[in-house]
Amino acid sequence: MTDSTSRLADFPEIWVYLSGNPLSALFLTLLAYQIGLWCYRKSGQHPFTNPVLIAVLLLAAFLQITGLSYAQYFEGAQFVHFLLGTATVSLAVPIYQGLTAVKGQTLRTLVLLTVALLVGGGLSIASALGTAHLLGANIDIFHSLWAKSVTAPIAMGVSERIGASPTLTALFAIVTGILGAAVGSWLFNAMGMKRWWVRGFTMGLAAHGIGTARAFSVHPEAGRYASLGMGLHGIFGALLIPWIFGFFG
Repeated sequence: MTDSTSRLADFPEIWVYLSGNPLSALFLTLLAYQIGLWCYRKSGQHPFTNPVLIAVLLLAAFLQITGLSYAQYFEGAQFVHFLLGTATVSLAVPIYQGLTAVKGQTLRTLVLLTVALLVGGGLSIASALGTAHLLGANIDIFHSLWAKSVTAPIAMGVSERIGASPTLTALFAIVTGILGAAVGSWLFNAMGMKRWWVRGFTMGLAAHGIGTARAFSVHPEAGRYASLGMGLHGIFGALLIPWIFGFFG
């Protein structure tokens, strides 16, 4: 028996030990993110090596290979879930940074940002619900898509308030953020969108936290406006989505 074969044979015993330690899931989560972050830096911050995307794929592969259930994994990694509440409060920081970016802007620019926020938020909901309708999605998925373009901590709260599944909404929100961060720059280039503040605000509005992190890595001005877009979308989403859902949900 070769060394590699021997290690594979010992793997179940190793996993039995790891699964008995709740902190192992938290460690694996942080390790997966660090690997993703390493890949992102080594690739020159290529959008398809987004650290969140890589971490999600690594953890999904690990759960599939080991047969560990999501409930078991979540039991150990729930501290990360707990931090989502703190992350919601900390949104005040990027909103403040974003507001400093619009100081001295003309009234026309502020009006454009407000219109973009309302129209963009509305279209994100309409496009998701329209696609779900065409694909024949069931009512649980349909309702869980309402808040998918708002940053995950707020989206989960909104989803719970309207009676949808916070878990599904968090999944859709993360996938939305990863896709937006991965293809956003290419779409902006294809559309000839060159102003950093426009690109940043659009990225934050459509791809929330993950898109904002991507915007900061591309250009500081884009990052500040992405913070503003993400924060304002979160606030308006928390206030308006439950109200609108009451009419159409």
